[in-house]
Amino acid sequence: MRGYDLTNACWRKSSYSGGSGGEDCLEVTDGVPGVIPVRDSKVADGPVIVVGSAAWTEFVRTVVQSRGAGV
Repeated sequence: MRGYDLTNACWRKSSYSGGSGGEDCLEVTDGVPGVIPVRDSKVADGPVIVVGSAAWTEFVRTVVQSRGAGV
């Protein structure tokens, strides 16, 4: 498995993560070619899941479509 240096990563949450203060949310960072690192916002020093860019794009597209369908 390939390792990524995320020491200086700038993590961000969705602007839709409000409600409960945004604690229960995923964070993502960019700047790593070909992948999107994802982590739990409550466990900043916890594990990171690395998702391929194409898979992440499809995930986001599906979420956006589902929101529009009232799902």
